[in-house]
Amino acid sequence: MRVIKNNPMEQDNKISIDDFKKIEIKIGKILSVEIIPESEKLLKLSVDFAEKEPRQILSGIKGYFEDPQVLVGKLCPFVTNLAPRMMMGLESNGMIMAVNDKDGKGFSLLGVDDSISSGSRIS
Repeated sequence: MRVIKNNPMEQDNKISIDDFKKIEIKIGKILSVEIIPESEKLLKLSVDFAEKEPRQILSGIKGYFEDPQVLVGKLCPFVTNLAPRMMMGLESNGMIMAVNDKDGKGFSLLGVDDSISSGSRIS
């Protein structure tokens, strides 16, 4: 009988459930979208998480939308407890969740239906 060991690369990227619980994913409503003229990829989003003020989040999704204004009003999941990051001289305070097809041709933002409130936490 031959024993096949797991691919060590597959084991290297495993995290514990405790690590996963550290990731805060909340639903945010996109309030506004601005094109950053100096950037080929970035959009500046203002996102409502039912906090005191909307957050500014920069995302490299510009190339997927002819008219980025179609994003206004969408409810999407965002990672909300990332450390702030400076890009193009602007601070980003989160990351929108999206998926690219494995062949690189498909793209989709993840979303929820309209019955979910901004600020709801994914668990």
